[in-house]
Amino acid sequence: MSNSSDTFEISLPRSIRFWILLLCDIPSVICSFTLLIYLFGNRTARCALNNHVIIFLIIFGLCIELIDIPFYLSFIINSGIVKPSIPSICLLWWFVAFCLCNGEQILMAWASIEQHILIFNDHWIKTKRRRFLCHYFPLILILSYIFIFYIYVLFIYKCSNTYVYNLPLCNANPCYQNDPIIGIWDLFVNNILPGFLVAFVSIALLIRVIRKKQRLNQQISWRKHRKMTIQLLSISTLNIIFILPLNLLSLAHLCGLSEQNGAQIKQYLFFAGYLFTFIIPFVCLASLPELWKKIKLTFSCQRQNTVGILNISTTRINRR
Repeated sequence: MSNSSDTFEISLPRSIRFWILLLCDIPSVICSFTLLIYLFGNRTARCALNNHVIIFLIIFGLCIELIDIPFYLSFIINSGIVKPSIPSICLLWWFVAFCLCNGEQILMAWASIEQHILIFNDHWIKTKRRRFLCHYFPLILILSYIFIFYIYVLFIYKCSNTYVYNLPLCNANPCYQNDPIIGIWDLFVNNILPGFLVAFVSIALLIRVIRKKQRLNQQISWRKHRKMTIQLLSISTLNIIFILPLNLLSLAHLCGLSEQNGAQIKQYLFFAGYLFTFIIPFVCLASLPELWKKIKLTFSCQRQNTVGILNISTTRINRR
């Protein structure tokens, strides 16, 4: 069962795709590095449990931006040919595209579930043992599953791949997807299910937060969890906009809809998935007001220094 981008290329002109990807990729990479430097350098932010999944989401997205996107740009620059045209390039591109993109969705699904624990069942993480069992162990398990699964199906599983070098991602159709068990498992468990979980669990979280706030009027408790709730709901909204439509179409194909129906729409939805990766760092940045203040202060100081230097230079010129 294939969850690929099918057997033809998106109809959007390559030149337009090139500039969309390039102009979105550069600022997103800069923002991702800024976030990682802050999250690893600030002890409070680094130790906050809700930031751990965010850190991995940013790392996954950064790898996509630094590997997947350059491969796509190279494909366009080389007149629609994957260069160098060798299987190892296709396998690396597939690994990043499938492992990390699907990994983002699985991590998002877990983040949505974990948010309920952090807000409504924080007694589950009061002790080190409970914190390990309810937070660290599931995260370790999820990350291990993501990498072990895709390393196995792409590099160990015995089958014959067909590499199409004149299509993006070498046609994104690794042979494991044709296996009736592994292919359906990958499509449903790693693609469709996480998208639906993010949507359902996030809506449930919003309803629970509103009901609890209205019932108990816990202003202090709401302030405590407001930032991470808004952060998760913002990312979940992006997921619903950019990822869920593709999941719905994939589910329809899984249930019997012909692959030819909606094939071109699927191409656009597949490409739109890149926008989800590009926007995530900015949503995370917007949810960290303390980092925003540092960035604004840095630019303000640089502007003042620049203005001061220009004033001094102007004064000297006038005296001469």
